[in-house]
Amino acid sequence: MKFSRRNFLNTSLSGAALVACGGLAAGVEWILSPVNAAAQSLATLARSVVPVPVPATSPKLRPTDVAKYAESGYGFWSFGEPLAVPKRLDLMPANHGAPAGKPVARLVRFFTISDIHIADKESPAQLFALGLKHHISAAYSPAMLYTTQVLDAAVRTINAIHKQDPLDFGISLGDTCNNTQYNELRWYLDVLDGKAITPSSGAHVGVDSIDYQKPFQAAGLNKSIPWYQARGNHDHFFIGSFPVTEYFRQVYTGEHVLNLGDFLADPKGIDSRGTYQGVIDGRTPYGDIVGMGPVADFPSPPKVVADPNRRSLTPKEWMAEFFHTTSTPVGHGFSQANTENNFACYSFEPRPDIPLTVIVVDDTQREDDVDQPMSRTSSPGYGHGSLDKARLDWLVGELDRGQAEGRLMIIAAHAPIGVEPPTSPVGWYAAAAISEPELIAKLQTYPNLIAWIAGHRHCNAITAFASPDGSRPELGFWQIETSSLRDFPQQFRTFEILRNSDGTLSILAADFNPDVQEGSPASTSRAYAVAVQQIFHNPRGYPPTGSYNAELVIPLSPSMRAKLNNVGIPVRS
Repeated sequence: MKFSRRNFLNTSLSGAALVACGGLAAGVEWILSPVNAAAQSLATLARSVVPVPVPATSPKLRPTDVAKYAESGYGFWSFGEPLAVPKRLDLMPANHGAPAGKPVARLVRFFTISDIHIADKESPAQLFALGLKHHISAAYSPAMLYTTQVLDAAVRTINAIHKQDPLDFGISLGDTCNNTQYNELRWYLDVLDGKAITPSSGAHVGVDSIDYQKPFQAAGLNKSIPWYQARGNHDHFFIGSFPVTEYFRQVYTGEHVLNLGDFLADPKGIDSRGTYQGVIDGRTPYGDIVGMGPVADFPSPPKVVADPNRRSLTPKEWMAEFFHTTSTPVGHGFSQANTENNFACYSFEPRPDIPLTVIVVDDTQREDDVDQPMSRTSSPGYGHGSLDKARLDWLVGELDRGQAEGRLMIIAAHAPIGVEPPTSPVGWYAAAAISEPELIAKLQTYPNLIAWIAGHRHCNAITAFASPDGSRPELGFWQIETSSLRDFPQQFRTFEILRNSDGTLSILAADFNPDVQEGSPASTSRAYAVAVQQIFHNPRGYPPTGSYNAELVIPLSPSMRAKLNNVGIPVRS
């Protein structure tokens, strides 16, 4: 069954009113004025995607009750009102008054995608049983059936935006793969390259009849848009959670479904055994899980058809694969030296006429990090943000160089900073080379650092790190997080950096919904993502849409104001 406004009205599952699409949010017409009507309609500045509340009389469903989602009122959504674009002045000095500046020139325009989690749902190396037991949607969500199709829809949308108002570049902020697999990474790269995609593995069952299994032709990102890559924890850890052991490597390419105990509770940790974790049956329209349950319940281990393309990539192999694409730049930011040294940090200058450097830093944990105990100041697992000494020294060197050369700087990383407590599994690693407060304090010594952009938490969030010195407001910077393409609200962001007439800068951060056609696999994925949110109630921020747009005003030092004078492409007033 298709999940759409039309079907919702036909089935009359709820008395909730569907909000019609209105006009552009007040005061933002100039932001979208160059974009055509089709691209405009996909921006949350024009209309939002709003989940329709589940009727109070509906039964409580399990995440695996996918066939019952529609009949029980789960997964329906409508287009709602445009979202506002608040003008954030958090970094401005207390006595600044009302900003009088207007945008006079654009410095750069780009997009971010993050946490795509391209998944081989038929892989025997899953954590379905554990995720369902502990109510963890990151381990199981039916949206994982359609990750390649959703990425393709996002790429088509980016192309439509670029056609009307060119983007200078794009950057993917990590967790491209769900589980480090070679075929997952190839699907990701091949979607961006516009190749034919066969989104199945093993026996390739259901390719003629099951929508999420059917081969399709990807559109491919417009070849004139260079795109860059950051590394996420899912790109080099098993389900993003812990290092890939030899046992897990054998499971990836073998025929037996993973046998793993509850490592969250068992003192043996990842060496515990006792439960077959399950696998998706690609012959079933709703992606039924088979081969899941206590080992004692099975006369023999459940099997799949083995596939060597499921092999787990080492961190070096993962980086090396980015040299095998038809899009630009070669390596997508990574150099041969990066690959040889397993050092996923680099910087680039997106426009030769704009003094701006993007510093891409790998702030995921290392494979040899010591797993920390649960305490008031730490939490176990390998999903934390972190910097070792080598990466910290490199980052400081890049910041020093950018400051000395009089360049604006943006840091792009997978994990955000300063937004999670020490006990959070996605917070800062307790044994990192620098503590989170120390890192933030160090960043606040660089007047030319304007933003830290990140993914990881699957939410749209914006945090101001104001200057600790009231007389030097330019020491503050913004952090902008981009949500996941896998989980609700399944969005990406565009950014525009504008020079204002009063000597400030503005970052315009806008959320976009991928263009999902009714009845398409990507449309089904959106419905499933909504349903999963209604079942798990994950903290996604800014209910009910999960979206957040903003104009972020940035004070500049006198030297940067002078350097940027007359720089950029004039904008229409």
